[in-house]
Amino acid sequence: MAKVHHVLAVFVLFSLLHAFAKASVISKDGSEEWGYVEVRPRAHMFWWLYRSPNRVKDSSKPWPVILWLQGGPGGSGVGIGNFQEIGPLDTDLNPRNSTWLQIADLLFADNPVGTGYSFVENASDASLFVKTDAEAADDLTALLTGIFNSNEGLQKSPLYIVAESYGGKFAVTLALAALKAIEAGKLKLNLGGVALGNSWISPEDFVFSWPPLLKDLSRLDNRGVERSTRIAERIRSELIQGKYVDATVSWSKLEDVISSSSNSVDFYNFLLDSSMDGVSLASGEELDGAIPARRYLTYLNYLKSASASSSSSSSPGNPNGNSLIDIMEGPIRKKLGIIPKDVSWGGQSDSVFGNMEAEFMKPRINEVDELLAKGVNVTVYNGQVRHDEHPLFFYDFRWTSSHYKSFPHIIHLPISMVSNFNG
Repeated sequence: MAKVHHVLAVFVLFSLLHAFAKASVISKDGSEEWGYVEVRPRAHMFWWLYRSPNRVKDSSKPWPVILWLQGGPGGSGVGIGNFQEIGPLDTDLNPRNSTWLQIADLLFADNPVGTGYSFVENASDASLFVKTDAEAADDLTALLTGIFNSNEGLQKSPLYIVAESYGGKFAVTLALAALKAIEAGKLKLNLGGVALGNSWISPEDFVFSWPPLLKDLSRLDNRGVERSTRIAERIRSELIQGKYVDATVSWSKLEDVISSSSNSVDFYNFLLDSSMDGVSLASGEELDGAIPARRYLTYLNYLKSASASSSSSSSPGNPNGNSLIDIMEGPIRKKLGIIPKDVSWGGQSDSVFGNMEAEFMKPRINEVDELLAKGVNVTVYNGQVRHDEHPLFFYDFRWTSSHYKSFPHIIHLPISMVSNFNG
């Protein structure tokens, strides 16, 4: 009898989790919606949709929706992209004047599963985490199917997949997977285009760009350049041989060498180093061999530092100048109201990177080429102070038409976010 009760309890718990994973909540004014989609058995992805107050109903000019994909892998779009970058509120929970919500609806997803508020039911089961960009794309396609197929309003809006850093690899693989699902009649969605920001599309190009750039910035001397270039050559050889895990380990070693040769230059802002901020890789030796932990903590520490600096003075929304983690585990968690008690924001992020270690250094240039060949609008953009991911890869495209061949010679202009996204 006890066994029957035990089996029944497990069944009820599984049923509750399954039902919970499909739950979504709409704010009282209808401007926000969030929830979970069970993209695979025991794998639950969290999403958050903001509807723009400027949305207009014009059949000749449908209002766009932006899906934001964060980098890492393991960075939270719901937290980082939303409150640190483009969402309606900043980390003080005050209105952001430059929010992209002015020009589009915003959809944030904690991708891959295990990132941010997304979770797998058994974190010790490695089979529940994705291992490849293609698997992550399948999960995201399942997410979009769960959100768009039941919402006719969203189906009329073009979806722009906008990504940062490693998120660019997710963006191009998702775009291809989404197109396939659309053609098969499984996904009711209008793909408007893809935008790749500082994207980790061609790791080989990036690692070879670091030494000369940092030398020009007086961050590396000749010896530092020589040491760094030797490791970049090793990475190239490992990629040619298909030794992708080894290439990831060598990439980590390259960051160590650059850090030790440059007073721990900040990989997310080359104007800073260990004497100016606490974000650098100076503590890399303490995490020697722990690539996932170091990669994620470096990224998150940068954002925590940025959050703290922007919250140096108290405000009604954030009286103690809390960090992003404090906000996500405090007022935001309380507002959302559906995060499981045993799930913490970012609690499984190390496992996300660790399970994708063999995928990290693989290029995705061919996928961008394929999107261009299919006529998909692809925008490539980059910032000015981040040295680790520059868009040199577009010179490696196959440029299959005269239009594409002229691209490298076009004058490049800043992107204005007040312009129409369809332009």
